Amino acid sequence: MALKVGQKAPDFQLPNSEGQDIILNQNLPCIIYFYPKDFTPGCTAEACSFRDNHQVFKNLDIAVFGISKDSVDTHKRFKAEHQLMFELLSDTSGKVCKSYEALIPLVGLPKRVTYLIDKMGVIRAVYSDMFGATNHIKSMISQLKVE
Repeated sequence: MALKVGQKAPDFQLPNSEGQDIILNQNLPCIIYFYPKDFTPGCTAEACSFRDNHQVFKNLDIAVFGISKDSVDTHKRFKAEHQLMFELLSDTSGKVCKSYEALIPLVGLPKRVTYLIDKMGVIRAVYSDMFGATNHIKSMISQLKVE
């Protein structure tokens, strides 16, 4: 399961690919998407999908953050290799993934789940699909067109 629409999004502080701390409540509204692992086919397709549609979110002044348990260094390489214009955040402990109900039980890898969070820190849309990596971006764009 994932957190529900209407819930307050748990605040967090995580390092980005440059090692600088990002605080959720200082970057609202935003989309955060959790994903299993850098450089895997599905996660690469998802990241590139967000990259290719980044202007949609930029025009609406909505930040995008990808979160996995990968290290800052791995994120830095992944971001550079795929020319990502948004931040990747490193949750090596998995605490933030857990607070967003985005951890696969027993395995400990992040699930593929995406949240749209408004300027008040309230979850406005959720999309969870482990295998439909590129559907996450489509879902968020359609949610934004409804609002």
